[in-house]
Amino acid sequence: MFRSLWTAATGMIAQQQNLDVISNNLANVSTPGFKKSRAEFEDLVYQDLLIPGAETSLQSTNHPTGAQVGAGTKLSGVTKIVSPGELLETNRELDIAIDSEGFFQVLLPDGRIAYTRAGNFQKSAEGVIVTPEGYPLFPEIVVPQEIVQVQISQDGVVTGIIPGQEDSPVVLGQIELARFINPSGLKAIGKNLFVQTFASGDPIIGIPGEEGFGRILQGFLEVSNVNAIQEMVAMLLAQRVYEMNSRAVIAADNIMATTVNVVR
Repeated sequence: MFRSLWTAATGMIAQQQNLDVISNNLANVSTPGFKKSRAEFEDLVYQDLLIPGAETSLQSTNHPTGAQVGAGTKLSGVTKIVSPGELLETNRELDIAIDSEGFFQVLLPDGRIAYTRAGNFQKSAEGVIVTPEGYPLFPEIVVPQEIVQVQISQDGVVTGIIPGQEDSPVVLGQIELARFINPSGLKAIGKNLFVQTFASGDPIIGIPGEEGFGRILQGFLEVSNVNAIQEMVAMLLAQRVYEMNSRAVIAADNIMATTVNVVR
């Protein structure tokens, strides 16, 4: 009975963690560039009551299946799903999206490079193109005060228009993208940012539109890749599985109570 209690408890804990992941996905349905997560589970150790293939009689026959009793389940990992989200047209000049593979590079205050798919950039008081948190795009691009319009080509070249010189745009900089062999191995640090890890591998830097990198679309924003309907279904399933495990706990408790009453 005690084994069944603990086994069912592991199922309840696992579904609580699953619900935590689902809740975070739903909370970020409207977050630009957000990448949903998926909880993954694995079974725990088994107690071998009868080893498969063990002899079953004096005639040297063997047991075809054995008898193994599992100890439940646990969270084995939370996988980041990095599939692209839908592109929303905003017609704002500093809203940019990556059509296909790649991440924007952002310089953190501690000197590290972070990576993001959220292209809702702003201009700082000094004209630097930054994230909503104020982290500059890397390599840094500065928009001088006299520039009245910023244009970003599909290959990431940033130019500016000066009044009276519309036919000769000023080149302000080049947007570079990064991609990873295993983007799911990136570590999320909040603020729509990721940092590389040993699992993600080193970044591969390139120009938008080149082989392996998506092109830049100005005036568009990549929205979250969360499908609210799928997450709602997953939430209902997690709730039902949690309920079934709780019923297993109650059943085990009732059996133990009956056993105690018999002893009395």
